[in-house]
Amino acid sequence: MTDMSEPGRAPGAGSPDGPADARAEAARRAVVDEVLARLGLRAKARLLSGSGMWSVGPEPDAGLGRLVLSDGPAGVRGEAWTPEEPSVALPSPTALGATWDAGLAHGAGLLLAQEARRKGAHAVLAPTVNLHRTPYGGRHFEAYSEDPELTGVLGAALVRGLQDGGVAATPKHYVANDSESDRYTVDVRVGTRTLRELYLAPFERIVRTAHPWALMAAYNSVDGTTMSEHDVLNNGVLRAEWGFDGVLVSDWTGARSTLGCARGGLDLAMPGPDTVYDDHLVAAVRAGRVPEETVDALARRVLLLAARTGVLDGAPPAVPAAALPAELHAAHTVRALAARSFVLLRNENGVLPLDLPHDGPGPPPRGPGASGAVRRLAVSGLAAAVPRFGGGGSAQVFPEQLDTPLDALRDALPAGTELAHDPGPDPRTRLGAASSDAGFRLTAVLYGLDDAELARAPQRDGSVRWMGGLPGGVPLADLGRVELVGEFTPEDDGTHRLAVRGVGHFRLEAAGRVLYDGELRPEGEDPAAAFLNPPQQTFLLDARAGETVPVRLVHPVGVNGAAAGFGLVSFELGHGAPVVPDEELIERAVRSAAEADVALVFVGTTDETESEGVDRDRLALPGRQDELVARVAAVNPRTVVVVNAGAPVLMPWRGQVAAVLLTWFPGQAGGRALVDVLSGRAEPGGRLPTTWPAAEEDVPVRQVTPDSDGQLPYSEGPYIGYRAWRRGPRGGPEPAYWFGHGLGYTDWYYEALHLTAPEPAGDDRGDGRGDGDPYRPAVEAVVRVRNAGLRAGREVVQLYLGPEGPERKLAAFAVVEAEPGGTAEARLTVPRRAVQEWEPTSETWQPVPGPHLFAAGRSAADIRLTARTAAQRPD
Repeated sequence: MTDMSEPGRAPGAGSPDGPADARAEAARRAVVDEVLARLGLRAKARLLSGSGMWSVGPEPDAGLGRLVLSDGPAGVRGEAWTPEEPSVALPSPTALGATWDAGLAHGAGLLLAQEARRKGAHAVLAPTVNLHRTPYGGRHFEAYSEDPELTGVLGAALVRGLQDGGVAATPKHYVANDSESDRYTVDVRVGTRTLRELYLAPFERIVRTAHPWALMAAYNSVDGTTMSEHDVLNNGVLRAEWGFDGVLVSDWTGARSTLGCARGGLDLAMPGPDTVYDDHLVAAVRAGRVPEETVDALARRVLLLAARTGVLDGAPPAVPAAALPAELHAAHTVRALAARSFVLLRNENGVLPLDLPHDGPGPPPRGPGASGAVRRLAVSGLAAAVPRFGGGGSAQVFPEQLDTPLDALRDALPAGTELAHDPGPDPRTRLGAASSDAGFRLTAVLYGLDDAELARAPQRDGSVRWMGGLPGGVPLADLGRVELVGEFTPEDDGTHRLAVRGVGHFRLEAAGRVLYDGELRPEGEDPAAAFLNPPQQTFLLDARAGETVPVRLVHPVGVNGAAAGFGLVSFELGHGAPVVPDEELIERAVRSAAEADVALVFVGTTDETESEGVDRDRLALPGRQDELVARVAAVNPRTVVVVNAGAPVLMPWRGQVAAVLLTWFPGQAGGRALVDVLSGRAEPGGRLPTTWPAAEEDVPVRQVTPDSDGQLPYSEGPYIGYRAWRRGPRGGPEPAYWFGHGLGYTDWYYEALHLTAPEPAGDDRGDGRGDGDPYRPAVEAVVRVRNAGLRAGREVVQLYLGPEGPERKLAAFAVVEAEPGGTAEARLTVPRRAVQEWEPTSETWQPVPGPHLFAAGRSAADIRLTARTAAQRPD
């Protein structure tokens, strides 16, 4: 098994690193040039459009095989999106951001590459390196952090991991796609200094240091030009200045103009085959509106991507099969990654770790202050039994197996230990999918346009999700309708709720009655809304426990019914048990907690409050979850709250509970990882990658909705996240938890901070025009820390640059480990870019005069040591 913490490189990966790599790259480019020279205009233009939802080619005349792309920020979906073809589900990218560990990010990239190869994909649409500009961004679970340094370092490590595994990385969404409202049409207005120092910064680091083979253009516009057509940012900055030589691919359906995209440097328009390129581009060339040399440049990059990934005849792949890394043990990797990402926000009187058993060898490490043996554990909250293991939309996959916290806890507890679970009030406003646990047995039946049955597919639940392929190999063009048929045997008497969720026409029948026969339509213009946030309607069904009733949901599809032209069949039969009053559900949880040694309360967001395609209008937990926590904490002083969310939520009860543990969206092994952490087998190793506010009114950056002109001004400039909080008046509101905060299970003492400045390279002017190396070391720091606790631990050493206030920013970070009483040295390299600023008038990077003040600590607000560089340097 490859060591997940080892960020080594595979031979031939990324850009050429040695003579052999350079020769292989030259050979690839020679083959590309030879192929290009023999292709006609029409064949070259065909290379620039997808041949389907996820593929390019094949193009036999070019020797091009079928090049497959796949979604994959938290698991590689492949071409088929269906529970019948499951994927390994990693923790959400915010969880990876919380590890602050480039080695783990590299390991995650290797695992994604392994999954991509298993599913026949050559490029993965990841990582997402947009910034958490404001906590109201609805898709932040898919990005790493509010900070460009942390985002860029982790993003570059994941890109290297993917490409060391022979699979192209595709960082996205370039650039300023930091919110979801009107994302397809919004025009982001941002000053050049802010754009350069914040939003372009992660992309620049990734391009210059990790050399991705592809990049995705965002839907949005920047200063009036859509990113798929942005000549200045695409051809000027990305290619001419940074040296990007890979493929720039559109976000799906994001290419809208033949001339604009060709002139703006967009290489590949997806999905296909009907795009702004192909015949439209041929006509534009023949009309003299686009030079054929432009088509050659675009096609050359697509062929180079094919060569690097091994699907161009005669071209050596960037990573030969013999050099591919050994396979990672997926179950171990995702479990370890989840535990490393969990952030312990509060731990009064050492209530954690609990005295719980575990499934590993030997006893868990324990120390003073632990809460003592747990004989009765009260668990409450729906998220204990139905957790969100990942975000929706592009990050959603179907895991083969999902460890829920409730099941993992039950498996871990020995005989004689009691566990009581009370779900509490359901925070969802929409019903969840009908499940076998609730008594449903369902099959999807596919019918042709002539009403003949084409195929059958047993369903795990009421969710029908097919993208890129239908059961039985049925062609989408032949599909007339899908029927979800089966039976429902309820466990409880009463009025059950059935729901239909999707877009299009539906007919719902149950117990011999027609409950619905009508149309459901999405809101807004987002082309992905049909499957990201489809509408739902609910209907009532009286049923008796144990009596089986037939259920049938009919959905006519046809070619024009595939969701938003994405080649997707997506709809859902939902179910809700007879309603129990919320007050009674809370009272049950309170009674159970009052009798328990420890109360575990699970809270979190829902797919209605945190999802791709929709921004958030409030940060409070949905439903009555806050009330559940407060009332449980009032009767049990050892209340531990587990927060299942991908981005910040408000926690008004945080001072009333013994411990708060943030688990993000933890992936498929989140339940077992949680038991590891609760028992002390693993330390919660995470630190916050984003500042968590205490109240809605305190959030310094809030706007995510464009104005009446369709513009979204980034009027706060470079002051987002912890820098925005520092910008307020002294004595003003403070966040609940600062960027970088996290406790772990031991204590750390910061002993010394030493700075050195290496000699500058004589030919490295760094004037912003591509002739310098902005990631050459400017300052090297050594921070010595000592583990002052009684158990082994892991510390994230954070180095900030600048005086206290809004100009102080993260400059470098490192992870160290030490045994009790032991010391460790964190060696940190501050890149030259950290001591430069963008000068808008001259449009160049300029050095910030020194000497420079550096501050080392445990968070943006918990500074332990400071030091200045010895003397002012010109660079």
